[in-house]
Amino acid sequence: MWKKQLTVLTVGDPRLRLMAEPVVTLDRPLQTLIKNLIWTAEKTNGVGIAAPQVGVAKQLFIVASRPTLRYPHAPTMAPTPMINPHIVAHSDDRTADWEGCLSVPDQRGQVARWREIEVEYGDRHGQMKRQVFTDFVARIFQHELDHLQGTVFTDRVADPTTLLTEQAYFDQLDSMPAIVTDHSDSLA
Repeated sequence: MWKKQLTVLTVGDPRLRLMAEPVVTLDRPLQTLIKNLIWTAEKTNGVGIAAPQVGVAKQLFIVASRPTLRYPHAPTMAPTPMINPHIVAHSDDRTADWEGCLSVPDQRGQVARWREIEVEYGDRHGQMKRQVFTDFVARIFQHELDHLQGTVFTDRVADPTTLLTEQAYFDQLDSMPAIVTDHSDSLA
């Protein structure tokens, strides 16, 4: 099976700011795009990637959490294509933690996200899935969902003066715990 690493758009490219359109057909080009998105995430040490990041304004992203050079402590899950995804419910508690993005090279920033989310999405075969994600995987889902709405993580950084380069982030990694910003009941 032939795979192609796709070019990831970076901030400044207006296509990153477009609203993605729903996927209506699970055709061969979509299956090829899914295969190539998974390959691109793997080859770029990404833990997720959205179709708009490669210039395709469709509601599709991949969640591919695993330890990488960019996220050495990430939990492992199989790369999962998510078509027309949305959040059904979320916990009240939000946690701020560090994020980076393939489309925002060499930057890390703290973003507050819901700690637990319940989501729905279509898989690559058209079957609807409903799952609950927590912590890092919930963060990936929310980050990628933002891409479908033309948002990049730096738009959500509360204080842009706290943005770090990748090197500064890794140099300080052990001394920067996540900051919990709100505690409330989680999903039951």
